[in-house]
Amino acid sequence: MTAEPQRTVHHDGVDESFESEAYLAKRTLRSGSAGWVLLAGLGVSYVISGDYAGWNNGLAQGGFGGLAIASVVIAGMYLAMVLGMAEMSSALPAAGGGYTFARRALGPWGGFATGTAILIEYTIAPAAIATFIGGYVQSLNLFGITDGWWVYLAVYTVFIGIHLTGAGEALKAMFVITAIALVGLVVFAVAAIGRFDASKLTDIAATDAAGASSWLPHGYLGIWAALPFAIWFFLAIEGVPLAAEEAREPEKNVPRGIIVAMGILLVTGATVFLLATGALGANALSDSGNPLVEALGDSGAAKVVNYIGLAGLVASFFSIMYAYSRQTFALSRAGYLPKNLSITNARKAPVLALIVPGVIGFALSLTGKGAMLLNMAVFGAAVSYVLMMVSHIVLRRREPDMPRPYRTPGGVATTSFALLVACIAVVATFLVDPLAAGLTLAAFAAFLVYFGLYSRHHLVANSPDEEFAALADAERDLT
Repeated sequence: MTAEPQRTVHHDGVDESFESEAYLAKRTLRSGSAGWVLLAGLGVSYVISGDYAGWNNGLAQGGFGGLAIASVVIAGMYLAMVLGMAEMSSALPAAGGGYTFARRALGPWGGFATGTAILIEYTIAPAAIATFIGGYVQSLNLFGITDGWWVYLAVYTVFIGIHLTGAGEALKAMFVITAIALVGLVVFAVAAIGRFDASKLTDIAATDAAGASSWLPHGYLGIWAALPFAIWFFLAIEGVPLAAEEAREPEKNVPRGIIVAMGILLVTGATVFLLATGALGANALSDSGNPLVEALGDSGAAKVVNYIGLAGLVASFFSIMYAYSRQTFALSRAGYLPKNLSITNARKAPVLALIVPGVIGFALSLTGKGAMLLNMAVFGAAVSYVLMMVSHIVLRRREPDMPRPYRTPGGVATTSFALLVACIAVVATFLVDPLAAGLTLAAFAAFLVYFGLYSRHHLVANSPDEEFAALADAERDLT
């Protein structure tokens, strides 16, 4: 028999309980599983499928010039955001990632809103990637499969199973798959250089839109419409801090890992964007489902990249599954989501936090609407970016003396730039696909209603994320 948890009322207007040591013992992750190299690999793994497919649809929205400008702006936003998150992760190393940062800065409502937006992104993105994997398997005629749902079921089942063996094993497997995918990009780059023709970059005919030209065939508005597709070059890198509780010396290794990953992705994104468009042509590439392969034609290199491209998709699918499980785990352990979701097994893997979002993602993948699911994931991501950058600015202003082993170059000016672009990106998702953005907004609102009516009355005061916030509250009360 365990004692009834002691109830208390937090001054932010939420009810919290102090759970027993047994409660937290059932909800612990294996620390020391990853150094900065594995964390950098995790960051690249989250994103690398975006180099193989998805970004090219932005050519239809903005042409080469429009997508290029959008990509530079988005790359700047992600670099600024990563530098801000590196600081916050060094100061607040916990499995909640962005939710932990926002909980400290913006209170329970802000923390839950941020965690929910991230969770929506990470639950939906694998569903979109699963549909792309299904398309690859069918196009390669692997195993004679002609119906995609078998593939969706197989990848969810197999990779949830691997994750259940523990973080160290999963991260190492993820690292190997990511390395293979990077080799595929090198093979592509070497083969594409010989096929590059600068005139193909601008082969989309100019429209009569304001500012239209061969570089901006859809005018100035095309730059804005291309923003969500540029995000696909970097989407989910912000998930690296979710590994904080399983990292060695997280205050040092998480910032280093996320910054190194961002540097690699800047190089790979720029390479595939320029070479693929110049090899095939912006017009043909704009609606391709397999852009790197089509850019190489019928060459032997194309066949190699086609098979390795499947590894790229698998890498992102596998790693984002890790991210959604840790975000679910952190929100559940603190009581924001049902508490059973955070129970870990003997290998310290959160069982239901892996399975439940996986079941939801599998159901979404059955729609087969990969492009729409992609836009839904981008909406959730953009909302979380807004809230995380606000968190950095608030923490810098309100807690200037908080220990920060790593400090963001440029301080709030850097994260203010990321905040501005993230706000523009949120609006841009409605411009590209109002239905996808609207559905995601409805799901986000439903989560907030659940929090307002139920979970804010059942928070766990002695969970790590709540303790971070309570410590800050106590220090402010003293001063």
